[in-house]
Amino acid sequence: MSRPLRALKRKQVEEKIGKGTSWIYERVAEGKFPRPARDGRSVVWFEHEIDEYLERLAAARDASQGEAA
Repeated sequence: MSRPLRALKRKQVEEKIGKGTSWIYERVAEGKFPRPARDGRSVVWFEHEIDEYLERLAAARDASQGEAA
């Protein structure tokens, strides 16, 4: 992996994706969003996994726009 690992706290993830806690945990339970990791008592997400999730969303959007054109 070429990117350094960076852990994001829940509030940082919310700010990055523009969604709230309930939305995040519902998608985690559905297997549609990266699972968090435990760091002692804290819960963190790896930034590269959030970035990959956002890249997949953008790719799906672009693919669906290509089909509509």
